[in-house]
Amino acid sequence: MAEIPHPPVDTKAAIAGLESTYADELTALTVPWQGAPSPDPTLLVLNEQLAESLHLDVETLRTADGVAVLSGTSAPPGAKPVAMAYAGHQFGGYTPLLGDGRALLLGELKTDDGRRIDLHLKGSGRTPFSRGGDGFAVVGPMLREYLVSEAMHALGIPTTRSLSVVATGQAVRRNGLEPGAVLARVASSHLRVGTFEFAVRQGEILQPLADYAIARHYPAVADLPAQGADSRYLAFFDAVVDAQASLVAQWMLAGFVHGVMNTDNTTISGETIDYGPCAFLDAFDPNAVFSSIDRGGRYAFGNQPAVLKWNLARLAETLLTLIDSEPDAAIAAVTGVLNTFDARYASHYSAGMAAKLGLAGAVVEQELTDDLLALLTDHGVDWTSTFRALADELRGDSAALDDLLSRERTASWLQRWRGALADAGVALPEAADAMDRVNPIYIPRNHHLDAALRAATDGDLGPFETLLEVVTHPFERRDEWSEYSGPAPLVFSENFQTFCGT
Repeated sequence: MAEIPHPPVDTKAAIAGLESTYADELTALTVPWQGAPSPDPTLLVLNEQLAESLHLDVETLRTADGVAVLSGTSAPPGAKPVAMAYAGHQFGGYTPLLGDGRALLLGELKTDDGRRIDLHLKGSGRTPFSRGGDGFAVVGPMLREYLVSEAMHALGIPTTRSLSVVATGQAVRRNGLEPGAVLARVASSHLRVGTFEFAVRQGEILQPLADYAIARHYPAVADLPAQGADSRYLAFFDAVVDAQASLVAQWMLAGFVHGVMNTDNTTISGETIDYGPCAFLDAFDPNAVFSSIDRGGRYAFGNQPAVLKWNLARLAETLLTLIDSEPDAAIAAVTGVLNTFDARYASHYSAGMAAKLGLAGAVVEQELTDDLLALLTDHGVDWTSTFRALADELRGDSAALDDLLSRERTASWLQRWRGALADAGVALPEAADAMDRVNPIYIPRNHHLDAALRAATDGDLGPFETLLEVVTHPFERRDEWSEYSGPAPLVFSENFQTFCGT
């Protein structure tokens, strides 16, 4: 497959100063490439606030030249677009070569604090890693990733972020013909566990990759006193374990189901990436699965911490030769770190649950939270609404909670919870206000998101734009948004599925 040449355009500093340290330093993990031309590119949505924070020229991004860059048709001046190579375990089975089959890394931007940020396109056409796919994406899934990733950012959960979605003017065959689209997103990097799984089989590139990841994401590790290579790479693994333990705890606290937790979707930075068949819980259910391809429930909501630990074990395997030349010693070292995952996850989750219950900083009995989860599970109670209703309960307004669960079922637990607040010396009004600061009113409810994406696919962006405004202000109650605060009708929830959008 020959590279498609498209000359750079004059973007008038819309996207200027892109660097390419990954492509320059790790050439064995990249292939220089160019996006496919778009017949009629049209900007559907642009994240102006994000663009401005990255010192991108918003007005120029909206011009034909800017949209050409955001669609992948043209490269910014000086940019070196590449498709990134990686491997991965998908649903537990190893695939030695995956890579960016429909994506391009345009380059890296620098933030005001010196951090390096990837600018990446998704849906920009075939690459050498497409494995028979067409390399394109369609409007619905790209707008889904845009909205859900921005909602996650608003919730304070580490995530890639979305800069734009451009309709290409090209029909793509999925469920019939659908309008094509390209997503532009930013990330701390696109380094994945799968990147290391690919590199370890390439030989000499593994150590440069690890050094690059350390310098970019965990500079404190790079600054450790020289004690041999083993201590540095083990400390790197330790840092990734903690970042991912924290991340998956935040998913669980928000009721977020990623849907496809393959190792190529597990970042080294600890950010959420690749919003394919993702969804948020309505009724609390540890066995909830929304993805149409997860027929065995491997990536069910309640399985996410265990799956994440499994993925980290795959990362550990790639680092063994860097940690110690003696295999048994290396295995013992990474096992010791990996065995701390459960306690780290429990610590992050417990602290988050304490905050959700108005007990931030206090030690909360495990039985109190376990019994609440059992109540919600047994009676199919809405996860997000519960915590706002509990805050209202502390203010003397029991109506919302009684609508979710009968007083007969909640009375005993509520008495124990109030006792925990009293023991912690937390005044009820202050506890309620603190709960409202961490418990959202609005999430991307599946029925609203589904309706918005259907309308957008048909050319009406109004519902999408409204929903985006709602979910990016998740803690801010507005009367005109009341319809977005409740769960989906049962008939919708029982039959709801998500799809990868590939």
